[in-house]
Amino acid sequence: MNVSRTPRRRGSAWAAVTLAAVLGGSAVVLPQSAAATSPRQARVDSAVLDAVAAGAESRFFVVLKDRADLSGARRAKGHGARAKAAFEALRAEAADSQRPLRAFLDRKKVGYESYWIANTLLVTTADKSLVEELAARADVAGIVEEQTYRLDGVEAASQAAAPTEAGSDADAAADVTPGWGVADIKADQVWDQYGDRGEGIVIANIDSGVQYDHPALAGAYRGNLGDGSFSHDYNWYDPTGQCGTGGTPCDNNGHGTHTMGTMVASGGVGVAPGATWIAAKGCESSSCSDSSLLAAGQWILAPTDRNGQNPRPDLAPDIVNNSWGGGDTTFYQDTVEAWNSAGIFEAFAAGNDGDGVTCSTANAPGSQAPAYGVGAYDSTGKIASFSGFGPSLVDGSAKPNISAPGVGIRSTWPGSAYNTINGTSMATPHVAGAVALLWSEAPSLIGDIDATRALLNGSARDVDDTHCGGTAGMNNVWGEGKLDVLGAVDAAPHTAAVVTGRVTDGATGAGIGSVTVKAAGDSVTRTVTTAADGSYRLTLPAGSYTLTLGGYGYAGASESGYEVVAGGDSTKDFALDAVPHHAVTGTVLDVTGKPLPGATVKVAGTPVPAVTTDATGRFTVPDVAEGAFTLTTAPAAPVRCNGSAAQPLAVDGDEAATVRLPNRTDAAGTYSCAPVASSWIAGSTKVSLTGDEDATTVALPFPVKHYGVTYTSASVTTNGLVNFLAPRLGDYKNVALPDTTQPHGVVAAFWDDLVLDKKSGVQTATTGTPGARRFAIVWNNAAFVAAPSVRISFEAVFDEATGAITLQYKGIGAHPLQQGGSATTGIENQAGTDGLGHSFDSAVLGDATAIRFTPKGA
Repeated sequence: MNVSRTPRRRGSAWAAVTLAAVLGGSAVVLPQSAAATSPRQARVDSAVLDAVAAGAESRFFVVLKDRADLSGARRAKGHGARAKAAFEALRAEAADSQRPLRAFLDRKKVGYESYWIANTLLVTTADKSLVEELAARADVAGIVEEQTYRLDGVEAASQAAAPTEAGSDADAAADVTPGWGVADIKADQVWDQYGDRGEGIVIANIDSGVQYDHPALAGAYRGNLGDGSFSHDYNWYDPTGQCGTGGTPCDNNGHGTHTMGTMVASGGVGVAPGATWIAAKGCESSSCSDSSLLAAGQWILAPTDRNGQNPRPDLAPDIVNNSWGGGDTTFYQDTVEAWNSAGIFEAFAAGNDGDGVTCSTANAPGSQAPAYGVGAYDSTGKIASFSGFGPSLVDGSAKPNISAPGVGIRSTWPGSAYNTINGTSMATPHVAGAVALLWSEAPSLIGDIDATRALLNGSARDVDDTHCGGTAGMNNVWGEGKLDVLGAVDAAPHTAAVVTGRVTDGATGAGIGSVTVKAAGDSVTRTVTTAADGSYRLTLPAGSYTLTLGGYGYAGASESGYEVVAGGDSTKDFALDAVPHHAVTGTVLDVTGKPLPGATVKVAGTPVPAVTTDATGRFTVPDVAEGAFTLTTAPAAPVRCNGSAAQPLAVDGDEAATVRLPNRTDAAGTYSCAPVASSWIAGSTKVSLTGDEDATTVALPFPVKHYGVTYTSASVTTNGLVNFLAPRLGDYKNVALPDTTQPHGVVAAFWDDLVLDKKSGVQTATTGTPGARRFAIVWNNAAFVAAPSVRISFEAVFDEATGAITLQYKGIGAHPLQQGGSATTGIENQAGTDGLGHSFDSAVLGDATAIRFTPKGA
């Protein structure tokens, strides 16, 4: 399966350049559009012009001209250093060159989302004059409509196409017969001859997600803590929001789980079952949007926590598989070049639009010159009828680069199942897995994209088919030929040595599983985890290393100055001493200092089960090994203003801990939320607002800053919203905040389907003296459309001195609607990418409730 691009609308004002020209690549210039007659004017996608000319909203990228200098990243030594250098260069360039454009959009009260990997801003507007002003800016290269790429239907396999239930873990482990594709590329021979299954290499995919706890995948997931628990921070990212707010991986399509299985699954399914995997969900379900794919591409270079914050380029994967693509755009070329500069090997599907004959059917990004594109063949050795051919319509380059097994490929499927399907999507992960084997055996190649491609190309088995051009050795049907990973490993520079060993209990001699063995050298750091019998295997370049071991329930161990000689395989065993266990007790307090029942307490990274606080906020964790840990605490839903806590826990005897939950913050830490004492402000000036689905604009008595942007006016709606960007009518259906759908840039004082009749109304009032004023927008006696006899009064209060926003409620009784049972309360930024929701469809409000949102530093 690969992703096929939704056809673009074409008209007389069609874009003057393809996306390569505006996203940093090269492309053929098309006839100039009507919107780009001035030499200084940026090219504008005709679909954007058509939409705004008709008064409809358009969602588009404003692409800047400036590009980051990535030469420093290419010169850096070591995987982490290269990724860090690329990340810092890209982010610094975007911050600097986007600053004037962001200021312009802020003045226009237009929300946007910024991307640094392609130096672009995503904007939504129906304002034709704004588009014209953007196109006239000297710093703008182009304006390009956001595209959606749909997932093609899976190419049906000839046999066993339906998912079949997986057997037990023992059954899966016993099934070590390699799949036909694994055997055809000779991956199993690499396992046997080199003892290499991809250990120490981190591989990723951008796809529809992954079932992280599939029995054949769970053991290789980097987020697996080895004790039955998982940590998804830096190991999983979902910019689509389709997996929910808990940060737990999912796959609502099956495609991503299948491609990941071909790379790393156990039981003979995966090419590199010893490698470790992480994943980004760049496809919503049956489609992939530009914005999700760009966000996923950024995360690959600099993984973040589950909230998309605190990037760690040192945790970037070595390899990323991309079994998606579509059309002839040059979308994603900047991303590919950024990855390559950071030493991240990428593989792209060539697409399923072929018919076995027609040339130039390969899809982008796999058909772009910078990308390594992969075609598919079947078990009889014939090219797949659907495999996309070159030459590339994007830039004329020869495509695909190589071909791999892509017909009748059995791999993992959601529901702990397996599925057998066809597609260049199935061929591509064979290549990604092959690179994991190659880099594990020859670590000097890690990050060397050119040398790695040369080895794959030079070892490929040639197939002579020149009907689309090329030669017997390199043509536009097969590329360099059929993938042969054994040949590539054989030809690789063998300057490394293998260190094997066993970690045992010092008292009993039994093997200890799930112990981390880390080897840190001057420019190489490799980490593996011991198997259940305590065995481990490290492939290391020649040099001096510090070996460090750590595992729950055992004292750590370390040895410095361990010398590795090229070709000098060695054995290094360790015996660890068990440590005593103790009880940890304590109390959890909420943000007001009161005991909090129902909170979940966990000693992170241990097999110790989580416990829940009782009615008095007390907890007991009865059996914790000595050591240094993190004690995590999360409130029961609804969270309201109680955040989650993580505090150090040193266990050297029975321990007592008091946990006071912090005020909850939004993802970026821009605002925090706290309950405060109510101080109701009565309205005094009537606002002309009445009926159902009405909105009006009010002047603010002092400048109000919301998520860093200053406003002098705001729209007020009958449905309990303050909107700083535009009056949005018809927003009777509330959503949890933040949310990627409109409206954005809001304060949800009490967002519900409300109506203002003769008994109700909206007023404003200003109190205090200049510099210390408070401005209130007050909804009095608003009625619920769902229950007109039920009323509620509430207000949003803006503080001039601190920038804080306080929501206050009055006259709330026992009715669930009054208590917020169908309402949203909270705040959201101008792009809908961050916010702080206090409640959503939860009856948590009481009479005289007051909630304050305070900006950082106030």
